[in-house]
Amino acid sequence: MLLHIVARGKIGRSPEGELVERYLKRVAWPTRLTELPESGGRLPPPAENAVTILLDEKGEQVGSLDFARRLERWRDEGRREARFLIGGADGFGEAERAGADLLLAFGKATWPHLLARAMLAEQLWRATSILANHPYHREG
Repeated sequence: MLLHIVARGKIGRSPEGELVERYLKRVAWPTRLTELPESGGRLPPPAENAVTILLDEKGEQVGSLDFARRLERWRDEGRREARFLIGGADGFGEAERAGADLLLAFGKATWPHLLARAMLAEQLWRATSILANHPYHREG
């Protein structure tokens, strides 16, 4: 299953960009990062049977183990792509939220979209590591 991050804004050569690159290189599953302008631009068409996850402050707070199990379930159901959408400064509208399979929040705080992208990349690495029984994730 392709793990596809679709994000508004250019991350460029920044500390956040380096973190995203570092974590995505470690993920054994296929990954893709698509950057869109802050406004406008078209979303790339989803793969057939894709699942859409919006990062949204009003979303569900999911622990790393649960997140890994959801990825595993989607993969095992034959989903070809998990699309993680990160909005710009204004986030997403109600229609976009309603069309998503999952609204996902990294806590109750609002995070800058560049930092949210790095946090998502780390969670993708952690989740795929959990599923591969890699020792990276440690339960407390």
